[in-house]
Amino acid sequence: MNVLPNCDVVTAGWPCQDLSQAGKVAGMKGSQSNIISHLFRLLDSTRTKPKYLILENVAFALHLRGGEAIKDVTVELSKRGYYWAYRVLDSREFGLPQRRRRIFIVASRVDDAMSVIFDGDSQPLIEEFPSFFGFYWTEGNRGIGWTVEAVPPLKGGSGFSIPSPPAVWDQRNATFFIPGIRDAEKLQGFSLDWTKAAEGFGGERGRWRLVGNAVSPPVARWIGKRLKQDHRKVLLDGEKALKPAGGRHNMASGGPKKVPEYWLTAVEGPKKPRRSNISNFYFRDKKALSLRAASGFTNRLINSSLRWDPEFMKDLRAYTGIDQIIEDKVA
Repeated sequence: MNVLPNCDVVTAGWPCQDLSQAGKVAGMKGSQSNIISHLFRLLDSTRTKPKYLILENVAFALHLRGGEAIKDVTVELSKRGYYWAYRVLDSREFGLPQRRRRIFIVASRVDDAMSVIFDGDSQPLIEEFPSFFGFYWTEGNRGIGWTVEAVPPLKGGSGFSIPSPPAVWDQRNATFFIPGIRDAEKLQGFSLDWTKAAEGFGGERGRWRLVGNAVSPPVARWIGKRLKQDHRKVLLDGEKALKPAGGRHNMASGGPKKVPEYWLTAVEGPKKPRRSNISNFYFRDKKALSLRAASGFTNRLINSSLRWDPEFMKDLRAYTGIDQIIEDKVA
């Protein structure tokens, strides 16, 4: 296809492996992230440009090399007559017990893109008596994705396309488990067995890849609903609550004749967030974290320079029996 069809909205994303903190961090010059250039090629070849563009990628793109990737994209949008606004949105603020921070860029030729993606400010979430903690048992050297009452971002798989679901520490029972694929579907915001049809095209690995690479439906639904509003008459909710930001920010806007402005907000979600905790989540297919996996993670964590919760390490040692192994070797 050399041109875009006549349409109002075009949605797109580009592979995050070159931008992700857990990936190659090669930036926009990486072989995968450079795919976004094809969108601009199609826009240049299309006489009637779409009214809106919605782009998505990992939030780490804002920090990698000073946000080079996002700057490149917004500059290209401005060149083509689009006013743009972007914001980091977290799936946790949309009713899912998953910390999934993604940057969404809304570009418009007809409306104020700010009023689509900006929706005021609210109070940050404070967990008073947390019982569950999500982490990545596949990590342990550079970080573990520690998340209170939620799981860290679901992944499509490891570099070898092997499913790598996060683990959960149940502090009440001093146990560790991992969610199954149907649990992952619900954690992402899909209905049960939404990806079941993919079993014929890669088995369960294919299902994990679909879930881990997806955009959380509640987030997409919220953006879609706001697109339907008459934004030319809508004032920015919570405009006074926005704080001007310098280098570190999670919201910005700009355009062809507009100097980019940057803000920092406490909550990365809608004005009236819907928050959910793992404590209230029903796991249907969870299974215990294997002793081999738990032991490997524990050893990596002990030998790293990372800090950890003392109770977490205590339960890990008891769960894996590492203390007993050390005592036996000494004896």
